[in-house]
Amino acid sequence: MPEYTNELIHETSPYLLQHAHNPVNWMPWNENTLKKAKAEDKLVIVSIGYSACHWCHVMEHESFEDTAVARIMNEHFICIKVDREERPDVDQVYMDAVQLITGGGGWPLNAITLPDGKPVYAGTYFPKDRWIQMLLYFVDYWKNQRSEALKRAEDITHGIKTTDTIQLKPETAFAATDRELLFSKLDSAMDYEKGGRIGAPKFPMPVNYEYLLQGYFYTKNEKALKAVTVTLDNMMNGGIYDQVGGGFARYSVDAEWEIPHFEKMLYDNAQLVSLYSNAFKVTHNERYREVVFETLAFVERELSDASGGFYSALDADSEGEEGKFYVWSYDELKTILGPEFDDFCKVFKVTQQGNFEEKNNLTRYAAITGDVSKIQNWQKKLLAKRSKRIRPRLDDKILTSWNALMLKGYIDAYKTFGEKDFLNKALKNAEFIKSKMMQGDFSLKRNYKNGKATINGFLDDYSFTCEAFIALYEATFDEQWLDLANNIAAYTIQHFFNATNGMFFYTSINDDPLIARKTESSDNVIPASNSSMAKVLFRIGMLYDNKQYFDMSKKAMMNMRENMMGHPSYYANWASLMDWFIEDPCEVAIAGEKAQEISTEMQQMYLPNCIYLGQTGSGSKLSLLEGKFRQGQVYIYVCRNHVCQQPVTSINAALEHILK
Repeated sequence: MPEYTNELIHETSPYLLQHAHNPVNWMPWNENTLKKAKAEDKLVIVSIGYSACHWCHVMEHESFEDTAVARIMNEHFICIKVDREERPDVDQVYMDAVQLITGGGGWPLNAITLPDGKPVYAGTYFPKDRWIQMLLYFVDYWKNQRSEALKRAEDITHGIKTTDTIQLKPETAFAATDRELLFSKLDSAMDYEKGGRIGAPKFPMPVNYEYLLQGYFYTKNEKALKAVTVTLDNMMNGGIYDQVGGGFARYSVDAEWEIPHFEKMLYDNAQLVSLYSNAFKVTHNERYREVVFETLAFVERELSDASGGFYSALDADSEGEEGKFYVWSYDELKTILGPEFDDFCKVFKVTQQGNFEEKNNLTRYAAITGDVSKIQNWQKKLLAKRSKRIRPRLDDKILTSWNALMLKGYIDAYKTFGEKDFLNKALKNAEFIKSKMMQGDFSLKRNYKNGKATINGFLDDYSFTCEAFIALYEATFDEQWLDLANNIAAYTIQHFFNATNGMFFYTSINDDPLIARKTESSDNVIPASNSSMAKVLFRIGMLYDNKQYFDMSKKAMMNMRENMMGHPSYYANWASLMDWFIEDPCEVAIAGEKAQEISTEMQQMYLPNCIYLGQTGSGSKLSLLEGKFRQGQVYIYVCRNHVCQQPVTSINAALEHILK
């Protein structure tokens, strides 16, 4: 029996459960915990992290497992542990506090707050001695300088409330010249030798490269395409990519993509599957195909639940060491591969001294493609050997927003490669979201674990699900998915919309209020929920001829224009939306018994200016398809703003309208 057990034992989050046997009297974030803090007039420690966070584990081992540290925390504070992936709303508030106070950010995130949750201090990782020193300082501060503490908390809270203030902006026109300015700013920070942004660390930022790929389509700027391919090439050959089992780690600590922070997150792999699939459409680089298939094999093998949902993450550590599961000694590789070792070393970089703590985190020589079947055989051998090691911890909670990103990844891979199994996996996951996460009123839950859906959904749960369901409609022409997206969007407007500025709050009106109700507008490693929602409203507006939704999308775009033009790397998803306002996208309506076949072939081309709709029989509810079905014939209608060209019967003829 464990010596200590705290309130977290009743939670389902793997991160919270990791701390359930700390000597610290951790409690979950809820109304009762905050009531307890007020009743006992104690300061609160809000400690936020996630299961795959390396430095979270370090701080737990150094401080939260230490009985002397726990004694101070338990006597003087109410201690709250938060899984940032379950409660990104709480994380957002205190991350703003950290950034206001220190100018930095990251996890673990540790805030000292008043009993009502207003922060008086916040930071990230603290070594044990500094943590104790800081705790004792605030014990004294609360006892002897209370009025100053109250004033400080009010000032910080005011700052948090105003950090994302967005004003409703007047309408202006978007121009093609805007693309040139945006590209020049992205270009200035681009590493054209190694890919990504200049310097280290290097994070995959899929939304930036999706925008640059789309920019190449519209402008034919070869440098925009190079920015994408040099990044994708270096990533897939680097150590951030698992050369044995597929899938990407969260980021690279160096400027070469060689040594990752070894945790693997569902959201990165989901978006990178979409990005490599789309890049394949443009380049037909067979290695991009390999990356997509290998990454989806990893997701299927290690992040898939039998229910159809996808797990959240794999830890960076195993046996208490970061990366131990993934790296190889020189002699170990030589023994496993035997006479093939020399050939292996011509494809993969291996040295006796290694590149990570005297071991080898495998990378590939970029100029050598090698025999695919031989490489696959080596991968199988190493994967079989690796499977006998002690595995990193799995975060097996299932998050709606991340599942929606993965659902879209499967759909994008299916659209590109036509692999039926990818569509089947997408449909299984869509049914999971529909049956397990969606409620009867079209509201969504955030989290699924042990057969239960919990926590009210946040804006990204809604917007990403809508985007995925729209994409699934385009892949299948099954209107139930489009209807669901439309109904979920309507629910989102009712419960998240801020009529004052035309944006969406991150939290629902049904949620217990925090000290600030935040609006997420800047894109990062995951697109901003507001940029995603603006895209949803644009596409639903086009498909349903809903001017109100189209106008809402445009207002949000106007609000973000100044931010986007100033800092495009943090507003790249907005920039992708701007392209649709510069140049009206095509509504490609396909009607006829073979509409699905025509659509499948067309969607294997990179045409980001197209929105697809179709029917293989009569009875569609979409006005653009009304009266267009003819038995025994198939017609392609290329339309803009619901005004259609004369129908054509061949893809080439349709492309003439689309690309002119």
